[in-house]
Amino acid sequence: MPEIRTLLIVDDDADFRETLTDYLAGEHGLTLSLAETLDEADTAFAKNGCIDAVILDVDLPDGDGRDYCAKLRRLGHVMPVIMLTGRNTAVDAVCGLNSGANDYVAKPFRLNELLARLRAQWRMFDSSEEAAYPLGPYTFRPSKKLLHDPIKNRFIPLNSKEVGILRFLFRSDAFSADRQIILQEVWGYSAAANTHTLETHVYILRQKMEPDPKCPTLLVTVDGGYCLGASGAASPTAAGCGSVGTKH
Repeated sequence: MPEIRTLLIVDDDADFRETLTDYLAGEHGLTLSLAETLDEADTAFAKNGCIDAVILDVDLPDGDGRDYCAKLRRLGHVMPVIMLTGRNTAVDAVCGLNSGANDYVAKPFRLNELLARLRAQWRMFDSSEEAAYPLGPYTFRPSKKLLHDPIKNRFIPLNSKEVGILRFLFRSDAFSADRQIILQEVWGYSAAANTHTLETHVYILRQKMEPDPKCPTLLVTVDGGYCLGASGAASPTAAGCGSVGTKH
């Protein structure tokens, strides 16, 4: 299924940005936000409600990407940040990681390696305490197995299958998926699981989270399956091949 993540790329090399756009957006369906400078990166953060990861060059016209990464962390941004540089030294890598970056990649690199590293960071983030996704009036926190209603300061506990259903829908194309696919992804190949099993879990989940379970607006039935009625996030999928050139 297509990837439903928003990725901010901050790099002043127009050809490089075009290459990444063709590969990440064109071939893998990521939603991209592009910035040539740190000022433009600030604008991108202001315009986007949710940025799921940042690919950040070290040397930019208006500043050092490592300082900007440290600024993002001070502001409370916890999404994965991957630093890019033409300086392939251990000292630079340590400086980048010390600034709060999750990974550090030296140019030139292969496109499939970059995407693989990005996917790995998203997998770790999704299972971390920081991972949280908006779902109607709630914040969905998979690692804590709960929905949090911040207005009422109410916590709704979820079991592992309920977490699996919501997590998979967030990762699915247009946040919808066929019943059989949900069964396969959440229950695996268990002989005991069937569509009635899924429907029972969905019924109970709606009793917990829907304002009116008889007229669901958050976990909605669609032809052949279910979809989310609110925005969420998705995980990256497969990687391809290609190399990116040398700047600096």
